[in-house]
Amino acid sequence: MRELHFKDYFWNGELTCTGGYDCIVQHLNDGKRTCKEIEDFMKARASIEEKYAKELLGLSKKVCGHNEMNTLKRSLDMFKLQTEHVSLSHLQLAQTMRDEAKKLEDFRERQKETRKKVEQQMDALHKQRAMQFKKTMETKKTYEQKCRDKEEAEQNMNRNASTSNVKQQEKLLTKTQQAKQNAEEADRLYMHNVSVLGKTREDWQKEHIKACEVFEKQEVERINTLRNMVWTHLNQLSQQCVTSDELHEEVRKSLEQCDIQEDIEHFVNLRRTGDKPPAPVLYENFYSGQRVPAGPPSSRTPLFVCFICALNSPAVGDVIYSTVDPGYSALQY
Repeated sequence: MRELHFKDYFWNGELTCTGGYDCIVQHLNDGKRTCKEIEDFMKARASIEEKYAKELLGLSKKVCGHNEMNTLKRSLDMFKLQTEHVSLSHLQLAQTMRDEAKKLEDFRERQKETRKKVEQQMDALHKQRAMQFKKTMETKKTYEQKCRDKEEAEQNMNRNASTSNVKQQEKLLTKTQQAKQNAEEADRLYMHNVSVLGKTREDWQKEHIKACEVFEKQEVERINTLRNMVWTHLNQLSQQCVTSDELHEEVRKSLEQCDIQEDIEHFVNLRRTGDKPPAPVLYENFYSGQRVPAGPPSSRTPLFVCFICALNSPAVGDVIYSTVDPGYSALQY
């Protein structure tokens, strides 16, 4: 299949029309705008990455598991360390994106300068061509009018050839010769301007082809540059994911070394306070000084109840002496 090129399909039927050229220039302007949009996109994405990296770096500095110990502490320390490394990798990614955006900006400026020179040259040729075309059309109009004047003078002289006197015929002849001379002069000027216009057209046509080739080359470079830049940008994002996963894998490896039983034993050995529980609290009888282990109430009647019963029911003929300490009272307040 035949390849299509700018130089073959952007001509116009009218000599002074610049529609095809203007169409190419408009397309290049749109392409330049696309470059600027992608450049701004890259800069904005870099700012987002930088902001995220700084916030992640600040997060990695916060206290996390400060009071932990042994294997879990080592895992949490690794977690914070790799979080810091992830933030630094995002910071580096942000700078890489800015570098790519700067390359695109430089590329856009180079194309702008090249286009500017070509467009200035083409604008000058368009003006020159338009002026020469206008001048040629004016001389053509003058030439046609002089030809009509000459024909009219000849016809007038022929009509009056038999009716006018010698003096009048000489006057008509002079007028006819002058009209013929004017027509010939207008013809030469018209032919000259047509020739100059032809030369101008040839020069413009050659430069138009060159301009189309330059513009097409720029368009090829622009499309290739943008495609490669976006591709590279996506590769950078993918690489960032790989880098983050590698850093996260270090944390996972550390977590695999986290031994729950070892941490339990480490805490016990480091902070243990004793291996025997406290002794039971014993019941101490106020009167007898006998100690009875604390526990559920006994089914037996307490000694002080029996003592009170004995006081209320003395045996006949027995003498009971109180063993209660002086000052004791059975009254309950």
